[in-house]
Amino acid sequence: MILVAPALLSAHDLRVHFPSTEGLIRAVDGVTLDIQAGETLALVGESGCGKSTVARTLLGLEHPTSGTILFDGKPMQPLGTPQRNALCRDLQMIFQDPDASLNPRLTLGASIGEPVLLHEKLRSSERERRVCELMNQVGLDPSMRNRYPHELSGGQRQRVCIARALAVRPRLIVCDEAVSALDVSIQAQILNLLKDLQKEFGLTYLFITHDLGVVRYMADRIFVMYLGLIVESGSASDVLDRPRHPYTESLIAAIPSTQAGLRQRARPLVGDVPSPTRPPPGCRFHTRCPQVMARCSTDIPGLFGEPHSSRCFLNLEAK
Repeated sequence: MILVAPALLSAHDLRVHFPSTEGLIRAVDGVTLDIQAGETLALVGESGCGKSTVARTLLGLEHPTSGTILFDGKPMQPLGTPQRNALCRDLQMIFQDPDASLNPRLTLGASIGEPVLLHEKLRSSERERRVCELMNQVGLDPSMRNRYPHELSGGQRQRVCIARALAVRPRLIVCDEAVSALDVSIQAQILNLLKDLQKEFGLTYLFITHDLGVVRYMADRIFVMYLGLIVESGSASDVLDRPRHPYTESLIAAIPSTQAGLRQRARPLVGDVPSPTRPPPGCRFHTRCPQVMARCSTDIPGLFGEPHSSRCFLNLEAK
């Protein structure tokens, strides 16, 4: 019998709904996923699909309407409880905008050392030594620790955010569009840094992005989201090279390419994303799908296939 290790972090039937004047916003509407220790799981989709809400809910920054979240096999308690506060060391986040993430009135050393101050009882000299070690690990000169964020470039500020996330030795880091605000050349440096740190410290990443080029480089597995639901999941090679859902195909086709053949096979998305307060009946993608069938507007597809799954009736038609 083959024993499968439990997931480091898992969510089952996660739903996050927000009240609004137009009705209930179904930001996340039944997401199930698991993240294995040491892997990089990418959650991709257009802006507004719910991927950042999933990440914030997993970290306790949003309250789930329903569903269960387990970390290391144990239910995650509400934020503010002693059990959840202890998990703050294991779960950290790197946000999209380093400018908004850093306090402009704190020096780099103070920003990086703040998590250590909150979670560990160290003398000031030991804390300063830890800050210098962290700065070295992320490629920053420790002599810069008395500078302020406005004195750094965007890439350097994001390195500070990475050092701060590493400060309490987490097991899982959520990267929410962590490189999208950076120049392309700086993006490559930060991605390489994240991969090196993962190898050195055995980190697990949940990578939130809309950039499939970044996903191909970073991810072991990919979950594709559309309008609050997972519509495709599988290994990075399966999803990117053999997509099964028309939405995934459209996302891949939108990647800029110099190869004319890829342009010819492109199936561009048409129309606007429906409102999460009034999702379409049946398949939520049917209003924009280039391969829509009659049943798509009435029947709700499940996730078909394992381990490469797709929420599309085309998979059944092909069998």
